Amino acid sequence: MKKENIVRDKSYQFSLRVIQLSRTLIKNEHEYVISKQILKSGTSIGANIEEAIGAQSRRDFKAKLSISYKEARETHYWLRLIRDSKLIKPELANSLIENCDELLKILGSIIKTLKNPHS
Repeated sequence: MKKENIVRDKSYQFSLRVIQLSRTLIKNEHEYVISKQILKSGTSIGANIEEAIGAQSRRDFKAKLSISYKEARETHYWLRLIRDSKLIKPELANSLIENCDELLKILGSIIKTLKNPHS
């Protein structure tokens, strides 16, 4: 039986939402630059979490999760920019921002725990 991994699962679901957002931005707004930026950063969160799961060491694990955290911060920026420039409905943007906030909290908590030498 496969063990549940909340951060992996949530980041994967978030990536699917980001892909849909990118498609919407291109189709409805003909917005190619921002859609590409958010697609890259938003899907990179989960990709780096997957890499962390296969890490060769604790240090490698922490480094990959730190990259995921930074990508989530960047994605948070793009989502706020998209919302505030009114490219999508505020409800959709706020929902995505909430998902991103949740990932940031989970990743931040894991990274903080890894910094503790007694964990």
